[in-house]
This record gives sequence, structure tokens and C-alpha cells, in this order.
Amino acid sequence: MPSKVTRRKFLGTAGTVAAVSAGTHAALAEDSEETSATVKIVGICCSPRKGKSTATALAVALEAAKEAGVEVELIELAGLRIPGEPAAGVALEPGERDDFPKLVPVLADAKVGGIIIGTPVYFGNMSFLCKAFLDRCNVFRRNFGLGDKVGGVIACGGGRNGGQELTIRSVHTCLLGQQMIVVGDAKPGGHWGGTVWSGAPGGVTEDQYGMTTAKNLGRRVAEVALRIHG
Repeated sequence: MPSKVTRRKFLGTAGTVAAVSAGTHAALAEDSEETSATVKIVGICCSPRKGKSTATALAVALEAAKEAGVEVELIELAGLRIPGEPAAGVALEPGERDDFPKLVPVLADAKVGGIIIGTPVYFGNMSFLCKAFLDRCNVFRRNFGLGDKVGGVIACGGGRNGGQELTIRSVHTCLLGQQMIVVGDAKPGGHWGGTVWSGAPGGVTEDQYGMTTAKNLGRRVAEVALRIHG
């Protein structure tokens, strides 16, 4: 089902994750061992700053997902060009760079049972990069190619109460439109997702509450994905 989107809708997009440049994504595991997991969780970091707080929080979530028994991959959108015009049917100028088609095979892979979106909070909402990415995912909605994949969200704000929950719910709305199965962080919290404080004294990893929500979200996405797709 998802492969039809990949091959018919995009201009010669490569069919493997290798099509995305090495600087764009990285395997979470420190070693290069292949996992035998049949379900994969992909984390999409929508921060324009590579390797910063949002990516760190996503890595924590994905590590928890991996411990639950799935394969994981972290993709950072920082440095990519994802124009929003094609989502509105507006053609790009000839030769204008567009990196979104490279991401399509990754998301369309039938092995992907869940997607975790991570975004910084800007004025109580998602980043421009996150919105452009989600808008471009309209190509999947034509046949609901992301339907029944499990979705979770991490929002990283500069304040402890800096709009994280508002941002999470805004991203949830987009995922629900794709017919994805949206989950929040797992017990004992059981809220809307990962609410992370980038301004915590000592750095984002010292935000114990936020790191716990990120871990719980990663575990929850993995557990539900395994039940549905495993």
C-alpha cells in the first residue's frame, strides 16, 4: 500500500533509507548491529538546529522504544529544504531544491509501525519546519498511507510551561487527519506526550520530568505498534 505512494507520486525517489544523506539521519544504536525486530519506530526531529534539545529528547524516547523490542531510527530535518508550496499544489521553480521526496520511502516502509514527531515550541506552536513537513505529508492522505501507524509527539519548550501541551495537541490534529493511532505518554503519567524543558538548569537531560515523559512516550508508541503490527 505505501509503496504505491513512493513510486508513483515522486520523481525517481530512491527506495531506501540510504537515499537520505548521511548527515540527515543516524541510527540510534551506538553499534552497527542489525536488529531482528519486525516493527520500526521512526523519530522525526523538526528542529532547525541539528543535535540540540529536541533531538536529544527524541533519542531518549527512541531508546525506550528500542528497549521495548522494536527497531528505531532518528531523522533530523535540520539542513533539509522542505518547501511547503507543493502541499498547496503550487509548483516549485525549475531546479529548486526539495528534500521531502527523499523521506517518503522511509515513512512509507511497511515495516514502520510508529512515528514520533519532535518539535521545538515557537510561540505556543510547532516549528515552521514541522508544519511544512506535516503539510507535505498530504501525499500520504490520498490513500491514507500512514493510516494505523502509531503516532506520538514530543514538544520542547524554553520554559517549563512554555506551550508544550498546546504544541503537542496541534501536531496530534495533523496525525489524526492521517488516520494514525495517536497515543500519549504511558503510565504513570498518562498525559499527551513528551513535554520537555530545554531551559532546565544543567541542560535538557537534567529535566527529569521531561525525560520521563519522553521515555514513557517512546515505550508507549512501541508497545502499541507491536500490538497492531507485530
